[in-house]
Parts: sequence; structure tokens; C-alpha cells
Amino acid sequence: MNDPKCTLNDRYTGCLLGLAIGDALGGPVEFLDRAEIARRFPDGLREFVGGGWLDLEPGEFTDDTQMALAIARSLAAFPEADLDDIASRFVEWAATGPKDIGNTTRASISLLAAGHAWDEAGEIIYRQSLPVGAAGNGSIMRCAPVAMRFRRDLAALRRVSQESARTTHADPRCVWSAVAINQAIANLLDGHGLESALDAAVTEIENQEVVLAIQSVPTAERDAIQSGGFVLDTLTAALWSVSQSHNFEEAVVTAVGLGDDADTTGAVAGALAGALYGSDNIPERWRHSVQSRDEIYALSRQLLELSLA
Repeated sequence: MNDPKCTLNDRYTGCLLGLAIGDALGGPVEFLDRAEIARRFPDGLREFVGGGWLDLEPGEFTDDTQMALAIARSLAAFPEADLDDIASRFVEWAATGPKDIGNTTRASISLLAAGHAWDEAGEIIYRQSLPVGAAGNGSIMRCAPVAMRFRRDLAALRRVSQESARTTHADPRCVWSAVAINQAIANLLDGHGLESALDAAVTEIENQEVVLAIQSVPTAERDAIQSGGFVLDTLTAALWSVSQSHNFEEAVVTAVGLGDDADTTGAVAGALAGALYGSDNIPERWRHSVQSRDEIYALSRQLLELSLA
């Protein structure tokens, strides 16, 4: 269960801060397998080490958090959600030359930059990918601010989760995974425990693959958990990591320790665990050294205030 002494403000801050911390912790070991991470960090990776293939500074996060903050800034400016503005912010962000952009995200943003509407670009890339589909985890790495803004309006949460996912990732598995994660986060922000959040996650999800992935979490064994870039792998791995832990640190260390797409698994698990345990449960060494912490705190407060309006 959530700590009864944890305030709503703590959970809001924990959610967005946790996303950034999980991302920053996992970024330097992205694409390493779990055996190599265990060899290098026998007690788990517990410090911001920097480095990795992106040559990150300690505490620096990746595109996961950068895109989440773009959504958060847009919702702060346009509280009812302006998808044109979100798409525009994605284009502006990509133009700055970030260290990494996922393949599906890059392709969709290129179409947005060329003048395609927010509800066209991701759909075009998805249709081009058929029959396999383009089901990367880019839709769920960044979606938490939508849950924070629309926690008390689940119809809006579902709609905006779908729409913001579709700007780049229109594959139904990506769209419904974003809804599921945000329904889980909203439930945790309301003070419920993970079992309740898992039930909330599958509510009215219209994609059976997503439902089955979430339902597999309570009985899954670590060796069966996949942690690559496939959206259902990240969905399962993040929820599983939180389910195996009793505090924020263990949740994100477990998530990052699964390897492969470690920054995104860490980001999604961090958002969930932050909403569950609150910011006070996040180790001070991480809270004080993660990149953009002041803006993260400010945006968390703004999204909380908007959710209460």
C-alpha cells in the first residue's frame, strides 16, 4: 500500500521526479544485458555513473524524460491538452539535436516537421510498418504527465493518453499501453497500492495483448521478463519491477538491472514507484543531483494544481 503519511504533493513530485531518475540511472547501461550489469554492479546500479553509449553526465536523462517534460510544459500552458502544441514541442525538441531519438519517434517527428497533422504522422508510420507494426515503447516512456493532469477525469485521461501516443506511435499496442500505464499512475496518485493499480490499468483496455501483458505481472519470474524496446516488454518489466520491491530505490534498481532498454524501463518504473511511494522515499542523493530538478518540481506542482481545479 501507499504510505498513509505520503501526501498528494509528494506523490505528484515523486512521479515526475521518479521518471527522470529512473531514466538517468538506466541511461549509462542502456543496451547492456542483465548479466553484464550484474557483473559491473554486483549490488545493483545505485549511483548516477554517467557514460554509456550516449556519453551522459551523471544525473543526465535521455529522450524519455525530455519528451515527458515537453508534454508537461504543454499541459501547463494548455490545461485541456492542445495536441498541436504537443506535436510542435516535439518538433522543436528534435531540432535541438538531442543525443538520442527512437526510430519511430524520429520518423513521425520528421512528418510533423514537414507539415503533417498530429493525428496523421504516427498513423502514416504505423501503416508503413504493417503487417509487423511499429510497437516501440516511446508512447509509455513519456506519458506520465497526462495521468498527473487528468487524474480526476478518467475520460479525459484516456482520450489524451491515446492522442498523445498517436502523435508518434499509432500502433494500437502503443496507444493502449499508454492508457494502461496512466490509469495505473492515476490510481497510485490517489493513494492506492499496486494491486489496485494493476486492476485499474486493465480497465476498459481495448487491446487484449496489453491486458494479457499486465495480467501476467503477478506470477511472472525474472527470467521470463523481457526488457527490450517492444512496448509490451517495457510495460510488463516496469510493472513487474515495482511489484518486486518495497521502496522506490529497489524498484528502479530492479528495473535498470534488467538491462537492454534500461533507461526506458527505469523511467516507466520510476514514474510508477514515485507515484506509489512519494518523493520523500526517493534517496536524497538522487533527488539533489538529477538534471532539471527545479523545473521538475515546478511542473509537478502545476500539474497537481490543474488536476484540482
